[in-house]
Amino acid sequence: MAKLIGGLGTSHVPSIAAAIDKGLAGTDAWKPFFDGYVPAKEWIARAKPDIAVVIFNDHGNSFFLDRVPTFAVGCAEEYRPVDEGWGPRPIPPFEGAADFSWHLIDTLVDSRFDPMICQEIEVDHGLQVPLELFFGRPEAWPVRVVPIFVNVIQYPIPLPSRCYEMGRVLRQAIESWPGDERVVVIGTGGLSHQLQGSRAGFVNPEADRAFLKDIATDPDRLAAMSRERYVEMFGSEGAELMMWLVMRGAMDRDVVVRHTHYFVPASMTGAGMIVMENAATAEEADPVAPSPGPEAPATDPEVQAA
Repeated sequence: MAKLIGGLGTSHVPSIAAAIDKGLAGTDAWKPFFDGYVPAKEWIARAKPDIAVVIFNDHGNSFFLDRVPTFAVGCAEEYRPVDEGWGPRPIPPFEGAADFSWHLIDTLVDSRFDPMICQEIEVDHGLQVPLELFFGRPEAWPVRVVPIFVNVIQYPIPLPSRCYEMGRVLRQAIESWPGDERVVVIGTGGLSHQLQGSRAGFVNPEADRAFLKDIATDPDRLAAMSRERYVEMFGSEGAELMMWLVMRGAMDRDVVVRHTHYFVPASMTGAGMIVMENAATAEEADPVAPSPGPEAPATDPEVQAA
C-alpha cells in the first residue's frame, strides 16, 4: 500500500508568490519569512514524497459564485497555473496523480462524501505557493499532485468537523491504494486575517500560536469548534484554517512535530507552517530529534495591522 509520510500545514498568502517572482525573498522584509521554511525544505528533500495531496481553496479564479462546490477533487493529468489578473506565473505545470485521484474519489463516495469531480481545472496561488515554499522553484515539480478544493468563501461553508472527517477518509484511501508511493498531505490557508469590513487588517498572533500548537496536540478541540468561532478568532478569511483539519484528520492521533514557523504580518496575514510525522513511525523513518514545537522562538516582527 501507499505510505503516508507526513502532514504539512502552511499559509498560501498571494504576496508570497509576488515576493518570489520579483526577487524579494532575500530582502529585509521577506528574508525572515523565507528562512523559516528552510528546515521544511530539508525535510522534504530527505522524505522524497511521490504524491502531494494539497487541500486549498480557489479564490474566485477557477470557481466563481455562480457555482461553488463544497468539496471538489481534481483527477486531471495536469494542472496549469491560472491567470489571476496579471497573466499566468512563470512556473511549470503540476503533474496530476490521476490514478490515485480516482481511487480517492471512489473512497470518498463510499464514505458518503460527494465531491465535484474536476477532470480539467487550473489552480491558483492556493496550491502554487505551498508547493513553492516546500519544493522551491524547480524546472519540473518532483511530485505528482492531488488537489482537494474546499469552499471557505461562500456561505454555507463546511463544518470544521466535516473537514476533519474528510481527512480520515483520505487516510483510508492512502492505506488502501495498492501502489508503493510515498504521500505527503498539505493543508493550506490562513493564518488569521480579514480583508474586509470593520475588522479589515485584523490579525491575532496569540490565537495563531495556539492553533499551531493545538493542530498537533489537540485537533479534536479544533474540529469541535463552530465556524463562527473560527471567524471570531481568526477573521473572516482566517476560516481557511479549517482546511488544515483535512490534513490533520489523515494523521494518527499522536504525532511528532518536526518544524514550525510563524511570521506576522505577511500582507496583513499571520503566516504559519508546521511539519508533522506520525509518532508511531517517526523514529524508524528518521531518527532526527523533533522540533521543540510552536512555542520555540519564532519570527515575529512588530504587528502593524489593526
